Amino acid sequence: MLARFDISEFKPLTPPPAAAARLDRASLPLPEEPLPERKPADRGAPARADRPFRGIAMILASTVFLGASDVTAKYLSATLPSIEIAWLRFLVFAMIMVPAMLPGSPLYALQSDRKGLQLMRGVTLLASSLFFISGLRFLPIAEASATGFVSPLFVTALSIFFLSERVGMRRWIATAVGLIGVLIILRPGSSAFHPAAFIPIVSALAWACTLIMTRMMSGRERAITTMAYSSITGVCIVSALVPFVWVTPSWHDILFGIFIGVASTAGQWIVVLAFRYADASVLAPFQYTQLLWVSILGFMIFGEVPDAWTVTGAAFIVASGLYTAHRERVRRSQLPVEAEPSPNA
Repeated sequence: MLARFDISEFKPLTPPPAAAARLDRASLPLPEEPLPERKPADRGAPARADRPFRGIAMILASTVFLGASDVTAKYLSATLPSIEIAWLRFLVFAMIMVPAMLPGSPLYALQSDRKGLQLMRGVTLLASSLFFISGLRFLPIAEASATGFVSPLFVTALSIFFLSERVGMRRWIATAVGLIGVLIILRPGSSAFHPAAFIPIVSALAWACTLIMTRMMSGRERAITTMAYSSITGVCIVSALVPFVWVTPSWHDILFGIFIGVASTAGQWIVVLAFRYADASVLAPFQYTQLLWVSILGFMIFGEVPDAWTVTGAAFIVASGLYTAHRERVRRSQLPVEAEPSPNA
């Protein structure tokens, strides 16, 4: 909650002589010259703020939800087709977002000036989910997730062209180190290089496009609007596909499907909020931490024990993330201090 101040409590300040002299010499507009009209702030969408550490914290939180959703999806992939798992996920997603779709609801949020971009984001989000779940059927969860972590490299490259972000050499090196960690985990010649290993890479590219479009709309579209359009797009497309692969789920499967929908929706919501506070290229390396959660859950549920290669690769990944945070802190310390807008989060 923002603090409120009574401006009557403040007394006008008298400028020092040097400043007063500069003011006297300044060219002021004549009375008949109209001052530039100030445009009212757009209250339809929250403002963006440069708070990278808050964005990083949100991304770290999102990886917990998304990791739990992915592990559950792998569990269901033994009994249900990938399209049906995605259908359950997006059906729950859409049901959660129903209040934002009803015109008479106070949460109605389908007003958008970027409907085309919203629909495209929904398509890439669905594609990322479908490809990744398909890969889980053939690959261990940790290896599939590691393969999918090439998305930050895609994000860093795409953010230069689509977001006009400046990515320094040190951040490029940090991202490359994280990618080397992923390659160490995959180990050329291992089962991760099964042809199905390319499926999570396609998923990673789709996810990178989703993140780029999220950032393009951040500060212009409300988070609830982005989530509503993603749910509508996803559930409509996958509902047209699921009859061709339908397998009647058990109540056990339905409950896990509901969990996938709730966990993934929470994770996606946090991702949308995180991009109000930091650049895509800053947040990208921290999505590597999802590997930690899926490795732990993979051990608990599937008995998959990370080996020395996985631990070594994870060390590279963590090191790249920590160094990126350090470079961002140094960069911010060198910038002039300015008033920071507060997002309506």
